[in-house]
Amino acid sequence: MTLNVSPSAADSALDAFLLRTVMTGAMALPMLIFYAIGTLGPFLVADLGVAPGWLGYLTMSAFGFAALLSLWAGPLVNRLGSRRALALLFLVATLAYGLIAVAPTFGGLVLAVAVCGIAQALSNPATNLLIAERVPPQKKAAVVGVKQAGVQVAALFAGLVLPGIAQQFGWRAALLLLVPLGLLLALGAPRIAPKVAAGKPASSGLTRPSRMLALLMAIQLCAGVVLSAYITFLGVFATRQGMSSVVAGGLVAVFGVMGILARVVLTPIGGRMRDESWLLLLLLVLAACAIGVTAQATPERHWMLWTGTIGVGLTAVATNAIAMSMLLRDRAFGAPATSAGLLSVGFFGGFAFGPPSFGALSVGPWGFAGAWAALIGVLALGVLLALWLAWVRHSFNRGGEEPSRAVGVK
Repeated sequence: MTLNVSPSAADSALDAFLLRTVMTGAMALPMLIFYAIGTLGPFLVADLGVAPGWLGYLTMSAFGFAALLSLWAGPLVNRLGSRRALALLFLVATLAYGLIAVAPTFGGLVLAVAVCGIAQALSNPATNLLIAERVPPQKKAAVVGVKQAGVQVAALFAGLVLPGIAQQFGWRAALLLLVPLGLLLALGAPRIAPKVAAGKPASSGLTRPSRMLALLMAIQLCAGVVLSAYITFLGVFATRQGMSSVVAGGLVAVFGVMGILARVVLTPIGGRMRDESWLLLLLLVLAACAIGVTAQATPERHWMLWTGTIGVGLTAVATNAIAMSMLLRDRAFGAPATSAGLLSVGFFGGFAFGPPSFGALSVGPWGFAGAWAALIGVLALGVLLALWLAWVRHSFNRGGEEPSRAVGVK
């Protein structure tokens, strides 16, 4: 029996594969620095002679800059078009890793890591615009799940590959490895995007989010605080419980695998729900339980670290993919690129605020126990916000409110 595949079908399958690969890379490469800080944290602390709590400032430099730039990232991507936006994204990320690898001091490292924030700000608007241009409506939720899983691919790579290289050749060599990969993506990725730029005029004014988008941004702020603090200090906390740095890197790898699974499976499920707000609420509740388990880990109970990491990976990680899918499914949140940029303001703002706050709490009178409890409190706030969002969307669907749209503020 011979299986005949038409050239057009083969080309279509190849195009779909390349599209998903590029979008996965566009999400993975800029975010890899975040997981690299978590897995290489013990090496950075030893080499640079800084306190573990200082790692939070590295995360803050990248994501604080990304949150600020995300206010204008959507209009910029609309102006550049997906092709030029992808090229810029990969070139900036490549430059950032080159600078990080040669930064001589901790202060220089902070500045170099901040360059990654430019690529992070572009990642969601550029990939969302590409999905809007290239993916049919019935497949959007599934493709969003795949591309958002790219963030967890970065976690898997950081956990499995970087600690071993750092142990043999140093943490700088581990990060320098990413430069040729970034250049390869910068040269090849734009080819899968439309050749004609969107050409829409870029506005220097800010965009005011709709009520629903503002609530979703606040939920993502809470998720960002928790995820960033958890991963940044998971390696340090694990080594304090007697784990080696390489095994602690395995925790981040497991986190990445669970995150990929969660985003690929749960995003399409959310897309079939009438209101994904309830799924967000459930995931935030379960994430709080997982952090509670992590906090109980001791040198004799490493299984709690594994269980807690698996739990957070399966729950909190999926919330960002589900939120991005909501933007593409419901235009009441705003245009795809612009609303994605604004949602990233909330998410990246949480990433900037979470690690330094957690680091400060962890060296305070309550130690790590108080810091873990604070993260549970942030998730409780996120649950209340998800409940509020569900009520607002229910009122909107019943016709009780005027359509909410993003409004330009000059």
